[in-house]
Amino acid sequence: MRNVGYKRTRIARIGAAIGFVCGVLGLLAGLTNHTWKLEPEGWFEGGILLTLIAMFILLDGMFAFQKDRMAPRSLDD
Repeated sequence: MRNVGYKRTRIARIGAAIGFVCGVLGLLAGLTNHTWKLEPEGWFEGGILLTLIAMFILLDGMFAFQKDRMAPRSLDD
């Protein structure tokens, strides 16, 4: 079996986790009125953007995996 889409899935999961952490940090900074260099809104929006990009990469990996499963196999595999 070929490893199609696994690298993209791993990258997407790491990106989603980092995006979630950035979003939570921005949310907590906004609730506690801390001022940071990027402002709490910047951290929160950056976390959302990173999570959305990770979700698109995850979907791309899923489609690549499904496409590979549908492809005809040769006798050598």
